[in-house]
Amino acid sequence: MKLKRTFRLPPDVIDQLAEFAIRRRVGQPDVVEAALRSFMSPDNPEQLEAALSRRLDRIDRRLGQLDQQTEITTEALALFVRFWLTANPPLPDSGLAAAQAQGKERYEGFVEALARRLEGRARLGDFRL
Repeated sequence: MKLKRTFRLPPDVIDQLAEFAIRRRVGQPDVVEAALRSFMSPDNPEQLEAALSRRLDRIDRRLGQLDQQTEITTEALALFVRFWLTANPPLPDSGLAAAQAQGKERYEGFVEALARRLEGRARLGDFRL
């Protein structure tokens, strides 16, 4: 037999409860009951270990994703540099100073554009193929 009780909760907690219940496909009373039981029961080592294990698994998966993204980025950059060096012949000594000055200006423009892009929200890495 279950008894009925009425409690007042902040609106944001009510919203979180509703969203959580929908995501888990369970009723809100079931979520509240499980949360209260968990809150009032002493934390046994098995529960703590299971929670820690889940968190570590999530961190491990995320690190794996970051490692893969870093490897792809590094390979793409290396491939770009290789093709760039192959396609652009070395400059003669007579035009070297002018090319260095122009290169410095272009590099400063690149750094400014990169800074603007990093300040924005949309990034190339956010888009998935």
